[in-house]
Amino acid sequence: MKPAFRRGPATLYNADCIEWLQARRKQSVHAVVTDPPYGLVEYNEIEKAKLRTGKGGVWRIPPSYDGHTRSPLPRFTTLTERDLTNLDRFFGDWATALLPVLVPGAHVLVAANPLVSHRISVAMDSAGLERRGEIVRLVQTMRGGDRPKNAHEEFADITVMPRSQWEPWLLFRKPLEPKVTVADNLRKYGTGALRRTSADQPFGDVIKSHPTRPDEKRLAGHPSLKPQSFLRTVVRAMLPLGHGVVLDPFAGSGSTLAAATAVGYDSIGVELDPQYVEIARQAVPALAQYKTKSDPQVIP
Repeated sequence: MKPAFRRGPATLYNADCIEWLQARRKQSVHAVVTDPPYGLVEYNEIEKAKLRTGKGGVWRIPPSYDGHTRSPLPRFTTLTERDLTNLDRFFGDWATALLPVLVPGAHVLVAANPLVSHRISVAMDSAGLERRGEIVRLVQTMRGGDRPKNAHEEFADITVMPRSQWEPWLLFRKPLEPKVTVADNLRKYGTGALRRTSADQPFGDVIKSHPTRPDEKRLAGHPSLKPQSFLRTVVRAMLPLGHGVVLDPFAGSGSTLAAATAVGYDSIGVELDPQYVEIARQAVPALAQYKTKSDPQVIP
């Protein structure tokens, strides 16, 4: 497949990620950092069209609240049993296609949501990836915390769901070859471990973050855009020796590729939606040059 474009060390393909993975050379990717469609339904063509016209559908288009404009959020409580079964199947198929492309010891970091993360985790584990815990992104959002709809006054002391204050990022690793130590794997493939935050501080599994700021959102129009400060922190950790290829198979507007560029890594993205590919064409270099206001705090 020919890439849609290249921007420095970043390459983006406009393709179905499973088809792309099936055609990709084996053992050619050293890490994965990706923010996939959590429930799959929210990024089908019908729901994306509703999102882009502000009509909602599975996307909750909330009004302004306390002077803040609330971003659209997918309502995973609306998922049917069929939707959940499709989610299980998709992530199992995706992980199965991904495994041969990874070198042994390659880490896979997948953004999730507390309502569906357990199903994604089971599907990926069943496909043969080794669960290595998860990264907790501490972030205060406007999700949850609402009183019952159309009954705010009647149930003034009630919260239907907790106000979201964290986001799970599932961490997996391709198993090492038999009888191979992490040290041996690092020498052979450059993978199997995580890069320390500093000589004195290991990479921790809790990271204090913040919602993506408006000036950053203006560089890349995607409803699930994560801040560069967070992405650069986790992308940097995925290549323990600082070299290799980072893959984002659900690249969106290219934020992971931009983060990889910012920390000096080679990266590849795959994105199915041609509109997001065109956004990424300009967004990748713009986000890579974005000056973060503060680095997130990695708690060792």
